[in-house]
Amino acid sequence: MNKKRIARIRRSRRTREHVKRLGAEKGTVRLCIGRSARHIYAQLIAPEGGKILASASSLEKAIKDAAKGEETKTDLSKQVGKLLAERAKEAGIDAAASDRSGYKFHGRVAALIQSANEHGLTV
Repeated sequence: MNKKRIARIRRSRRTREHVKRLGAEKGTVRLCIGRSARHIYAQLIAPEGGKILASASSLEKAIKDAAKGEETKTDLSKQVGKLLAERAKEAGIDAAASDRSGYKFHGRVAALIQSANEHGLTV
């Protein structure tokens, strides 16, 4: 493995343990974000773990239709954040702790989290 990947995995373990403690102590829902070179994914996971309460990704038909090749990956991330916030409201979730899977709060990850914040999900 290369150094960048090892560093990301190390950051993800540290962050995930912190977020899990929050879930155990306060019952905080975990917002887990994953990304690839082309797409971005987000899930709201129950405090006990193992149950996905809401999810959204850039692969969904609703987001792909809205994009039609004109959008940048950052714009797609904003749309995923908006869709996730709407689904969270439907599920009765108003706050979550961000588990960025070791990714820095920058670019597409930051756009997704900020868009979810703007649309009513406190992260």
